[in-house]
Amino acid sequence: MPLVIAPTDVKLRVVKLIVDDRTRKHLENLGIVCNSTLEVLSNSGGSVICVIKQGRLALDRTIATKILVAQM
Repeated sequence: MPLVIAPTDVKLRVVKLIVDDRTRKHLENLGIVCNSTLEVLSNSGGSVICVIKQGRLALDRTIATKILVAQM
């Protein structure tokens, strides 16, 4: 499922990134890679706030729809 519709307060695993190479490199620098774990804190308005490696990150809705996750 896309990250934008993922449930809150649930451990998730990144399955696939459907982005171009430049955006993929940027997400890798932020710690979002395949098989990494994250948790959605808030999904309101135009952004998704999630916890990745003990840090909080706000993602735009368009990017969050291109990150596919699965529940652990």
